[in-house]
Amino acid sequence: MPAIVPFRSLLSVLAIAAMLAAPAASQAQANTEPSVKTGPSGLPLPRFVSLKSSRVNMRIGPGLSYAVNWMYMKSGLPVEIIQEYDNWRRVRDADGAEGWINQALLSGRRTGIAAPWFKGKQAAIDLYAKPEKDARTVVRVEPGTVGSIKTCNGDWCEMEFAGRSGWIDQSLVWGAYPGESVKD
Repeated sequence: MPAIVPFRSLLSVLAIAAMLAAPAASQAQANTEPSVKTGPSGLPLPRFVSLKSSRVNMRIGPGLSYAVNWMYMKSGLPVEIIQEYDNWRRVRDADGAEGWINQALLSGRRTGIAAPWFKGKQAAIDLYAKPEKDARTVVRVEPGTVGSIKTCNGDWCEMEFAGRSGWIDQSLVWGAYPGESVKD
């Protein structure tokens, strides 16, 4: 024989079920929204930084006891932090080399490389007076040239190369993500 439940009790059960379902629905909605992954430092991963010193060792592991597999001899070179462990950062350079660098040797100053994938080819990268393709060309730089990023709006970056400033198509910069906004 089926049990008869008073109407008031049925409403209470439905209200409790709705309250329990609400957090699950909001959690499902939160999982569909893009989230920014952060490392133990609280900063986003991945992210671009630059080398602080003109002599930086990249190691095969996160510590001084690990062998050096690469030495960088140019300060200001952009690298991408892809992982964090204690005060060590796993980085990737424009050529795809990966290794560990102590955070003390890295700077938050944003730099970029003009189209390193065209390096060694007959090509020149135009910097424009305004962030427009039909703007006047201010200067041309060789692929692989390192410059300072002043700002990026998601489509264009204003950069400085050897004292000359101009706008470069953001898709030609290794050191800024596609669509990323950068403020100096």
